[in-house]
Amino acid sequence: MSNLRFMRTFVAVARTGSFSAAAEKMALTQAGISTQMRALEEEFRHELFDRSGRTAVLNDYGKAILPQVEQMLAIYGDIRAAAGEDGQVAGMVSIGAVVSAMGALAKTVTRLKRTNTGLDVRLLTGKSVELVRRVESGEIDAAVTVEPPSRLPSTFDWWMLYTEPLVVVAPRHVTLRDPVRLIEASPFLRFDRTQHTGALIDRALRKLRLHVDDFLELNSLETIVELVRQDVGVTLVPQLRSAGWEQDPKLQLIPLYGKPPVRTIGMIVRKGQHRTTITRLLRKDILLW
Repeated sequence: MSNLRFMRTFVAVARTGSFSAAAEKMALTQAGISTQMRALEEEFRHELFDRSGRTAVLNDYGKAILPQVEQMLAIYGDIRAAAGEDGQVAGMVSIGAVVSAMGALAKTVTRLKRTNTGLDVRLLTGKSVELVRRVESGEIDAAVTVEPPSRLPSTFDWWMLYTEPLVVVAPRHVTLRDPVRLIEASPFLRFDRTQHTGALIDRALRKLRLHVDDFLELNSLETIVELVRQDVGVTLVPQLRSAGWEQDPKLQLIPLYGKPPVRTIGMIVRKGQHRTTITRLLRKDILLW
């Protein structure tokens, strides 16, 4: 199994672009990374990197075998996943998620681990753009993100999971129920316009021709809603699937007129390189949740 570990290290070096970055990712010393790569080069009887500079640049041979090595590691992961005891799914997978989707993902993983004790899942959060980059680099196997506004490269697979309609969130005591008048008459708590969700909200406001009194702009949906609880203002945000705002005694949700814009949440994986069994199981369970 040493060669499998060395191949994982090779992929880490190739994706991070340096031995030092790969050492941090793989929890090894830089000398350990160098030793493994030398051993792998001896095994393949070819050098893998152009060592003329400080960065670890793949040579032609390294570039040629990288897709095959990744495919082999993915197949090995599927074999392990299918080899769990008593029909259980086993194996290791790293999944990222935007903060607002982590609750649903964590509940799904918790439920699956109770019935699949050999399943080892690492969860981490980040912005959609960052998570897509980490999937592309091979740092993580999949990510639950907001659907990007532009088409993803053909090297990705995108699985839609669910949608969340935009809704006005206001303090419970507010009696004004017209969403447009309420937004215009209240301090507005805006989600970060540099993120996909913030851009979606901004488009919705412009389509409604609303003139809002921006009080604060924040990059956390949960913090924005907490400020609404404290009677700071109102907001327009996606109705998070796992938040339970409808039952909150300090909040009220007011739908927009007509068919509201929706935020689409999905799972992104690199085509042909994902842990097929585990990521599909996670996807199926999220859809049922």
